[in-house]
This record gives sequence, C-alpha cells and structure tokens, in this order.
Amino acid sequence: MDRRTFIKTAALSAAALSTSRLSFAAEVGFNPTPANGWRVFEVTSRIEPAAASGAAQVWLPLPSVDEAAWIKPMGNLWQGNAASVRVLRDADYGTQMLAAQWDAGEPTPVLEVVSRFATRDRAIDLTQPGKVAPLDKATHRLFTRATTLLPTDGIVRKTALDITKGAKSDMDKARAIYEWIVDNTQRSPKTRGCGIGDIRAMLETGNLTGKCADLNALYVGLARAAGLPARDVYGVRVADSKFGYRSLGKSGDITKAQHCRAEVWLAGFGWVPVDPADVRKVVLEEKPGLTLQDDVVVAARQKLFGAWEMNWLAYNFAHDLKLPGSGGAPIPFLMYPQGENTAGRFDSLDAATFVYKLTSKEITA
Repeated sequence: MDRRTFIKTAALSAAALSTSRLSFAAEVGFNPTPANGWRVFEVTSRIEPAAASGAAQVWLPLPSVDEAAWIKPMGNLWQGNAASVRVLRDADYGTQMLAAQWDAGEPTPVLEVVSRFATRDRAIDLTQPGKVAPLDKATHRLFTRATTLLPTDGIVRKTALDITKGAKSDMDKARAIYEWIVDNTQRSPKTRGCGIGDIRAMLETGNLTGKCADLNALYVGLARAAGLPARDVYGVRVADSKFGYRSLGKSGDITKAQHCRAEVWLAGFGWVPVDPADVRKVVLEEKPGLTLQDDVVVAARQKLFGAWEMNWLAYNFAHDLKLPGSGGAPIPFLMYPQGENTAGRFDSLDAATFVYKLTSKEITA
C-alpha cells in the first residue's frame, strides 16, 4: 500500500501507526496465521540526509520478494517532508525502492518508512523431488548470466569446474560448491558492511575472506559458472534466532543487521535456499575457539543447505542496479539505504554520517 500524503512531522504519531496497521491488512487481503508457521514483522527505516550541498535524494529498498511458501510483502507506509516521493520498480529483477528528493532549501530532511511483511521458515526435503515446473527461458538466462562482480569465465569457471569434477547431478554440483565454500573461506570481521562480492579478485588473490555479500556471492558465481541458475538474495535480519544461534539473529535496532543469502535452482525442487556464509559466521562469532568440527557448527552446516530460518526480510535479487535519477555509477546491489546530493554519493555503510536507523518488531496481535 502506498501513502502519498506526506506529513511534516518528525515521527509517526500513534494515530498514524494505528491506521497503517489496519490498512496493511485490508490492502493485502492476506491473513497469515501462527498456526501455519507465519510471523508478521514491521521494519521502520528513518532517514535524515544532510541538508548541506544542495538538494538531497535517497533510495530505500522495499520488500520485493513475494513467494507464497515463505514470504509475503504486506505494504509500505511513509511520511516526511520530501518534495517528491515515488515507488519505483526495476524491470530486470522486480526490485522495488522508495525514491525521495528534497529541495535545496529544506533545512531538516526526514523520511520514515514502515514496511510490513510475513515470513515462515523454509526447509526443503532434498530426498524427495517433486513436480516442479522448469524455469522459463528469461528467468534461466537472468540467473545464469555474468554481472560486473560475478563473472562466469576465466578463473571463476575454472574453479567451478574443478570443484564439480565428477559430480553426477545438479544436486551434486550444488552441494559440492556449498561444501567447498564452507571449507575454504573465512568470515573476516575487518570487512566493511557485508562486503562487495568481487569474486574474481577473491579467487585471483587467494584471499577467500569477507562477509555474506562476498562468500554467498562466491557461491552464486561458481554455481552459475557450473551451469546452475543461482541468485543472491539481499535483505536484513529482523529477529533473534529461535534456534539459539546468538550470531544468526538481530532484533530491535537492525541498522547494521543486513544479510545476503543465496538460492540455487534444482530440477524437482525449485529454488533451494543455501547460506554457507552463515556457517562461517557461526564459526567466528557464536563463541570463541569454534572449528568446523564443533557440534554447533556441524548442525548449522547441515541445516543451511536446503533451509533458512526466516527471522529475516528478503528485499531483492538485483545486481548492477542503476539508481533512477542518480548521476553516479550503478551500485552492485541494493541492501542498504542509498543517498546523494550535489557533492556526491553518501557512504551507505556509515549510518552516523548519512544518518539513518532501521528498527524491527514482531506484530503479534
């Protein structure tokens, strides 16, 4: 749901929030129930771009992934004092974003967006293939093609072929790449944000460290190079893990809780969720001194090929995204708020300077 009447206030009023909750349910016509495993969340994004250096504009990712089995966007409400606000949709990936612009004279730019969505955990029985329609040609082409940071030739293809040598099926290939990522990469706490996913540089330098947008991008690029449709899924954690993994959840202030996951397409199963990067996150962050042999890591490794805990919002699948109205270069992916003014692009990884805050809460009534 799109609310285009902007109110010049600093925060959503209690009355506005109450109205938005009713509107979300009425607009979507979707009534997820806890009995069926569904949980409903709201993420609030509050942006206050600097007023200096002329007119400012921002682009915020909106929930764009709509899959009947595990995630349903339920609408967005916003308010602030921008001169122009539009909901835009990328034609290639279906990525939705809220684009806002302020006049140069606005002393205190502000925008607040509330997004509601429902999720439930994913777990695919990989021993029981079913009747799944094949990918159409356009979708297959989209999710096997190279991108700027995910080439599928050269060292990427050579590595993919080495990893999958002897694999007898697409399932075997997908599993072999997953196990190779877990065995050969490491999560680096020094990487800014979630990383950038320059997989050719990772392989050429032999530096297979980084965070989720590096390690899961490596999975996607290698899978594509091996002939498997695969895609990054960009999003943000919204709740603590109910399975007890301290490192695999975040609630309340989620400003720095962005997380990229991955999917691979397998005949008879459809899109299969994977997350080798989170296995490496468990090794590094769950408790000191863990190795791949520890039970808590082994359990995560087994679970994260074919299953996701859905304490997480999926935004989109987009790569090489041109921000509409921007004079800057395309961005590798849209997972963080983006902004710029006449002085240039804001640092989306510095929420203290490009002032923004993301918060989440679960809706239980």
